[in-house]
Amino acid sequence: MTVVYPRKTHSGMNARDILKQVVRDREIHWITLNRYRYNEQRSCKDLTNLIELINGQPPELARDLSRHVSDEARHALWLTELLVELGADIGTPPGISYIDEFERLIDQQTYQQEGRLEDGVIAALASINVTEKRGCEYFAAHLHALKDAPQTPENIKIRDTIARIFPEEVGHVRWGNRWLAQMAKKSLQHKEKVERAKRQYAAIEQAAYEAGMDIMAGAELRRLNNLLEVADTMPLWERPQYLMERLPETLLSPELQLTRLNVAQRAWERDPQIFMEKFVPMFLNGLKR
Repeated sequence: MTVVYPRKTHSGMNARDILKQVVRDREIHWITLNRYRYNEQRSCKDLTNLIELINGQPPELARDLSRHVSDEARHALWLTELLVELGADIGTPPGISYIDEFERLIDQQTYQQEGRLEDGVIAALASINVTEKRGCEYFAAHLHALKDAPQTPENIKIRDTIARIFPEEVGHVRWGNRWLAQMAKKSLQHKEKVERAKRQYAAIEQAAYEAGMDIMAGAELRRLNNLLEVADTMPLWERPQYLMERLPETLLSPELQLTRLNVAQRAWERDPQIFMEKFVPMFLNGLKR
C-alpha cells in the first residue's frame, strides 16, 4: 500500500525549521498553541459528523471514532487550560485556517451521493490519517525545539502538555493505518479506492497546509498549482466542475489578503526598520519560488 508522509513547503522549510523559529517568539508561540487547540476542538466536530454519517455501521468503527472524539476533546481541554494559565488568547486563531482550507478543497458532494457511503468512509479515514500525520510531525518538531529552548517555567509547561498529547496522536495514526489496510483487504476494487483516497487527501492536506503557511508574493499561483495537483488525483470527468468551483477563491482569497495586511501591520508596529529591511524583501522573495 502507498505510504503517505507530510511534505515540506515550497520554501523548503520542514516542521523542525519552523518550530525552531516559533519557540523564540512568545507571541507566535502562543498563536501556534492556540492553533493546536482550535484544530483539536474542530476535529471533535468533524469526527462527530462522521459518526452520524455511518449511522452505527460498522459498530466497531463507530466505537473507535467515539474514542477518538474523547481523545481530541481531552487534548483541546489540556491546551485550553495551558493557554488560560499562560494568559494567552483562546479565541479563533488569526490567519488562514488549515481546517477551513482543508474542508474547502474536499469534494464532499461526490461522497454524499446515494450508494457511495463506503467511498465516503474510506475518504474520511484517509483524511483523518493524513491530518493526524501532520499533527504528529508538528508535535515532534515542537518537542525537539523546546529541548533546545531556554528551560523557563513556561516552556516546561508547554513541553509537558505537548508530551502528553503526542503519544495519543501517534496512536491515532496507527489506528487509521489499520482501518485503511482493513478496508483495502476486502477486494482489489477496495484496494484501488483506498490508494486513490490516500493520494487525493495527501494532495489536499499539502495544499491546505501550504495555504496556511504561505502569504508571500506569488502565493496565489502556488495555491493554484496545488489545486491542480489535487484535481489530478480525481477521475477526468470530475475535474472540470471541481476546478471551476474552487478557482475563484484560490486566486482571489479574501482571507489571504487580510492575513497579509495583519502580518504586515504587526511587523511594522514591532519595528519599522526591521519591517523594511527584512519583511519587505522576504515578502517579495516569494515571487522567485
